[in-house]
Amino acid sequence: MIRLRQIRTVFLFLAVLPLTGCLFRSRKVERQLSNAPLKVATQQELVAALNEQAAKVQTMQATVDIDTSVGGANRGKVTDYKEIRGYVLARKPAMLRMIGLLPIVRNRAFDMVSDGKQFKLWIPPKNRFVIGRNDVENPNPKQPFENVRPQNILEALLIRSIDPEKEIAVLENGYETVLDPKRHRVDQPDYELLVITKGKVGWYLSRKIIFSRTDLKPHRQLIYNDQGVLASDVRYGEYKEYEGIGFPKQIEIERPQEEYDITLNIVKLELNKPLEDDQFDLQQPAGAEVVRLGQSSGEPISQSHASAVDDTK
Repeated sequence: MIRLRQIRTVFLFLAVLPLTGCLFRSRKVERQLSNAPLKVATQQELVAALNEQAAKVQTMQATVDIDTSVGGANRGKVTDYKEIRGYVLARKPAMLRMIGLLPIVRNRAFDMVSDGKQFKLWIPPKNRFVIGRNDVENPNPKQPFENVRPQNILEALLIRSIDPEKEIAVLENGYETVLDPKRHRVDQPDYELLVITKGKVGWYLSRKIIFSRTDLKPHRQLIYNDQGVLASDVRYGEYKEYEGIGFPKQIEIERPQEEYDITLNIVKLELNKPLEDDQFDLQQPAGAEVVRLGQSSGEPISQSHASAVDDTK
């Protein structure tokens, strides 16, 4: 009898529940969507456009303003450094040179070159010359700049084509948050091209290239290592025509593992001008302190190297 009474009570409660509004309250949720005109493309069209753009740019010479910030959760603070003038030379497949000038006096703050495998870094204010391999990484949250590699800058500047022999592209429809003409934050559909690459340990997500639906140009590139960890988050802004080739005026390179952020604002850009080998030649200055990185990833970085790179901040 008691059991039957309990069951009747439950049924009575369920019957009365929809009649009362005191226990539950619902509210309307609206998604703020952009009303900007959107373009449409297929996966094949996006891959073809990306590969065509990559083939158009073989060299670049740029005058840039360089903004840098260092820090994050590991350091417990973020430090911004004053914008400096710089120059960038790049030649495919892997040559890069980047020079930064000290404010006001315009003497060289640093000079860095890479051939894709080895890099050299000359720091005139400290009379130090650093030599190392691009693939040797020793992340140190306390010294974010000691893991700066020219190759990270090159892969951000010149988005690589997708190689059908080694990579698979998968299209995903997503959303990005943008500002509308009234500066309100709204969601806007985008195209996200996931690039799957076969590495030493199998297939992995190597890149995610995000295309804006308003112009079908890459506005962001996420680059991952073979362990699936985000290595670089690159944002591209304000595309401009340079000699008939569209190229972003601003490239922001965030390296979350090392906790540094470099933004290149292009002042002047020349594309596909001949660049000779000697323009990427950086000789060791006489009398400079030479710092060599370990030749294997298991070797520790010397204290002199950590100090040398930290002094570029």
